[in-house]
Amino acid sequence: MSYSTADSLRHLRPVTLDDVRGAQKMLLGVARVTAMEGSRHLSQLVGAPVHLKCENLQRTGSFKLRGAYVRIAGLLPEERAAGVVAASAGNHAQGVALASALLGVRATVFMPQGAPLPKISATREYGAEVRLHGQVVDETLIAAQEYADRTGAVLIHPFDHADIIAGQGTVGLEILEQCPEVRTILVGIGGGGLAAGIAVAVKSVRPDVRIVGVQAAGAAAYPPSLAAGRPVSVANPATMADGIKVGRPGDVPFAIIGELVDEVRTVSEDELSAALLLCLERAKLVVEPAGASPVAALLSDPGSFEGPVVAVLSGGNVDPVLLERILRHGMAAQGRYLAVRLRLTDRPGALATLLGVLSVVDANVLDVGHVRTDPRLGLTEAEVELHLETKGPAHCAEVGLALREAGYLVIG
Repeated sequence: MSYSTADSLRHLRPVTLDDVRGAQKMLLGVARVTAMEGSRHLSQLVGAPVHLKCENLQRTGSFKLRGAYVRIAGLLPEERAAGVVAASAGNHAQGVALASALLGVRATVFMPQGAPLPKISATREYGAEVRLHGQVVDETLIAAQEYADRTGAVLIHPFDHADIIAGQGTVGLEILEQCPEVRTILVGIGGGGLAAGIAVAVKSVRPDVRIVGVQAAGAAAYPPSLAAGRPVSVANPATMADGIKVGRPGDVPFAIIGELVDEVRTVSEDELSAALLLCLERAKLVVEPAGASPVAALLSDPGSFEGPVVAVLSGGNVDPVLLERILRHGMAAQGRYLAVRLRLTDRPGALATLLGVLSVVDANVLDVGHVRTDPRLGLTEAEVELHLETKGPAHCAEVGLALREAGYLVIG
């Protein structure tokens, strides 16, 4: 990554509490002081008060506006005149676009070709020029750097800069103001900018607060990097949580996280799905998978966190198509969605009889697939695939038992 001489000094210098407090003043009237909501369900699960820091309700739908605004506002006049360029799958793109519009700076944003359409549209509506390039953010970032080298535009990196980290750290100051008795903070980690900023802000004032970073297991670059003592790349990161799908930690946040973050945990895709579903159903909050990662960590091991706990919901920009798939996956993981295949005699009324059995056990039928012609089937047989909405694992077992007792051959 190349920087001008002046910017290299700002990029590499340590981030201090004064930097974060300065960023907080700069963001007055720009970024919202987002709500802190208590969660009775999670509090009962953990056995201590749990609060949700709702950065999903921030302007642009995530915390990214904070760092982007501080970074761009700190540019020299000649740097602003050259414009800025960024690379992002969505949240950083929107943050840079809005920050640039507020500051009167021209912005070009490179996004992966598969980026969700709502994020592309929102970035354009905030005033940035969007260019689609590459399949993953790492490829997009290379294109953005090449554009910066060619045009003189300033690259606004999503996490690997001191000003970005200072801006994100304002979340930590708000947590201390809103929940001064906090003992544990959980925050998702991708490149590391948010976790690093929160760590600087919180540990400088309250070194006793435990800070736990959370990564998706399929894109967890920090555990091997921390073990090696240097940033290590993870090949082909794979997770539904595109907001934390980063293959290599940033140099600047890595140094801070290695010193100040107490632990980094990983969560599975099933746990992310269940966490997103819980946020939607119990907290009435739309949260993207990356934003739900701290809640996923709470669900996976609720007894291991000292309270009061604050879980940072970092963003709420989820593609509706992905949301539908995630909700079904989350329901299946909780035993509330059951797919079953069975064979029955192919005669008039057979399907109605089957549906009657399901009605008695109060299973809601979502989809029915009916196959009569298949070499595997006997002359008088038909195969039915049912997608059912259920009430949990015990209800799934009850449905299966009712089908078998009614004489149906359940094959999957």
